[in-house]
Amino acid sequence: MKRLERAEKAKKLAEMLFPAEEWVQLTENIFVAKTRLPERQKEPEKWDKEMSQAEILTSRGSVAYFLPEEEQEKGGKHVDTVIDGEIIEMKTITGNRNTLGKEFQDAYKQGQSVIQEHPDVQEHSVFIRLFTDLPVESVKAKIAGELKNRADSGRFICYFENINKLFSWSFDELRAIIGQK
Repeated sequence: MKRLERAEKAKKLAEMLFPAEEWVQLTENIFVAKTRLPERQKEPEKWDKEMSQAEILTSRGSVAYFLPEEEQEKGGKHVDTVIDGEIIEMKTITGNRNTLGKEFQDAYKQGQSVIQEHPDVQEHSVFIRLFTDLPVESVKAKIAGELKNRADSGRFICYFENINKLFSWSFDELRAIIGQK
């Protein structure tokens, strides 16, 4: 998919989710909801972390829209971003496999809640920036287990800091590891 196509898909979904929002372009490939900009001053460390996560993907040609930071009616938070027309919740992890599983589940639930609120949205994904030395196969197996008995469509995207590599697997590919489709 070309950059222009990714940009159009991302903008279309962001505007569908938040039709009254204004979008501010920060870089060639990063846009932010105007209502989210004050977060830069309120929580600069959180802002820097989220921007560095998005830059892992946008440096490879993706286009990111940072969504407003508003609480959902059911008490959870909305997902962080729309990237290339896909809802993606982002997390940074420095802990062990248990931490990975818990953070994945939290991110997964945030994405799932968007689908429940917007039935026209068909999938959601999770991006994790991993700062531990967990092997790739161990991470895949852990996330496959977390997807057991779930049927949502989407992807698990993981950037392994220790080896400077980005991987992406569909939820279906991961469920196949444990014999589920």
